[in-house]
Amino acid sequence: MDTAELFRCLVIALSVAIAVQTSGIVWFWLKKKKDNTLAGEQIAPEQLAKTKEQLWREIERHQATEDLLRKTQRYIHSVVNSIDSVLIGVTRDGYVTHWNRAAAETSGLSAEMVMGAKVTDVFPNLPVSIGTVATCIDTGEPFRQENVSVGEAAEERYLDIKVYPLKELDSSSPSPQNRALAGAVLLLEDVTSRVRVEKMMVQNEKLMSLGELAAGLAHEINNPLAVILNNVQNIERRVSPTLPANQEKALQANIDLNALDTYCRSRDIFQLLGDIRDAGTRAADIVKSMLEFSRTTNQKAATDLNKLLTHSLQLAQNTFKLETPAGIELPDIHCDLEENLPLIYAAATEIQQVILNLLLNAAQAFRSEEYGAPLQPQIHIQTKRCGGWVVITVEDNGPGMPDNVKRQIFNPFFTTKEVGKGTGLGLSVSYFIIKEHHQGEIDVESVPGEGTRFTIRLPLAS
Repeated sequence: MDTAELFRCLVIALSVAIAVQTSGIVWFWLKKKKDNTLAGEQIAPEQLAKTKEQLWREIERHQATEDLLRKTQRYIHSVVNSIDSVLIGVTRDGYVTHWNRAAAETSGLSAEMVMGAKVTDVFPNLPVSIGTVATCIDTGEPFRQENVSVGEAAEERYLDIKVYPLKELDSSSPSPQNRALAGAVLLLEDVTSRVRVEKMMVQNEKLMSLGELAAGLAHEINNPLAVILNNVQNIERRVSPTLPANQEKALQANIDLNALDTYCRSRDIFQLLGDIRDAGTRAADIVKSMLEFSRTTNQKAATDLNKLLTHSLQLAQNTFKLETPAGIELPDIHCDLEENLPLIYAAATEIQQVILNLLLNAAQAFRSEEYGAPLQPQIHIQTKRCGGWVVITVEDNGPGMPDNVKRQIFNPFFTTKEVGKGTGLGLSVSYFIIKEHHQGEIDVESVPGEGTRFTIRLPLAS
């Protein structure tokens, strides 16, 4: 039974009681008047005035009680509507008896529109069944469920659900009639922010562990790489016919170094050694970039943005591979880096993190179903000076984004990927790094079917 119905019942009961009491007084007065009339007596004016005073007193008491009940009802409604969580009162069969302001705002339906309706009709996404509500009412035990996911992708929210059974009218007599009048209160509390913070903390711990692991692996890889590069250099030196030490050892072994040199060149052995040296040098550069990226320091310093972009491309190279029926395909990456670009005052690892996020998003866009089979995928990276700013643009010819996605692209935990394939933190963290840590700007432009372009503006080093 909701507060409005309770108020009506109290008013009716009070009115009946007062009416009975007033009727009794009137009946007593009339009877006495009749008796006195029959006896030939007249009612004294004092007695008549006293009776009228009693009647007025009862009427005033009745009005005061009604005013108190109205104030109580307004107070209860104010308390319930002040709760920012969805609060719905229902009967055992699921019919709405109360609907607070938060429920009206969430559903778009006012209390007048839903009162007496089936709750599943006016709140179709209710994450609790009528059977659960009925069980709570029958057992008298509350029901609680935390972190319930509702909605999908960008619309996903998390709710704490609580069902509180109302007490029976007469707890000493749990009759079917009393249970029919009993109901429950549903409380749906939006805890999306709390769940997101918890997830962010877990993700942060994972990233910290991954950074430490990457740093350790990079150091371990550096050792064999140094051996490979040093030995390639030694091989090239020790077969050279111009070094006296080589000539001495070749003479002892009865070997013609010039003939050996001619053989090695004819068989491209020096070219193969050069390839090994180049590959090892590139691996060493990647390991160096990983070590720099895994450093926890975020101190700002004068930074060469073009060099930072080159390192980022080396790290992200493996993420660009696209599987096609014809095999592995790489997007055409075009860099237009302005020469003699002024230095920027920035935390290099943070800016590199932003660049890697943008490159990773571009690569993932080419793999989306909206893009279909890769059709000449392209990524264009540009740097230029514009007044007191350095401008970076990362543009792709992927599937693009509709406006409803573009508006939320920098929101924390917003993602269009499947569950388990993205945290929705990459671009929100990038936005925070550029806006808050570097007093810069980051914008996105996108046209569905044509591609996406991110533009970053960073202030020049003073």
